[in-house]
Amino acid sequence: MNAVEAAARALVGTRFRLHGRDAEHGLDCVGLVAAATGRAAPTGYGWRGGDAARVAGLLDAQFARGADGPGAVLLLRAGPGQLHLAIRVSDGIVHADAGLRRVAWRPGTPPWPVLGCWKGEG
Repeated sequence: MNAVEAAARALVGTRFRLHGRDAEHGLDCVGLVAAATGRAAPTGYGWRGGDAARVAGLLDAQFARGADGPGAVLLLRAGPGQLHLAIRVSDGIVHADAGLRRVAWRPGTPPWPVLGCWKGEG
C-alpha cells in the first residue's frame, strides 16, 4: 500500500464539512485530497459549475497525470454540473461523502464517470 492510499484510509470516518481543510474539524473532497497527498488544496474552483477542464487545470498544477491505480486522485462527474474528487484505493475509492456526512470507503469502481486521474504521490 502506498502512502497516499494509507493516508486516505486513515481518514475514513472523519466528519464531512463543506470547505473543510483539516481532519480535526472536517473535510470535503478537496480537503481529503489535500490531507491524503500532503499538497495544498486548490482554490478558485467551482465544483458545481461543472467546468471539468478548469478543475483539471488546477489539478494539473498540483499533480502529474497518471494511471487510475491505488493512490491516484480521481476527478469524477458526480451529477449534472457537479464534480467530485476521490482517492483510488486497491479495493475501491475513499471520498468525502456529503450524504453520509463523513469520509467513506466505497468498494469497487466509482459510481460516477472518471474524468481524469492524477498521481497522488511524488
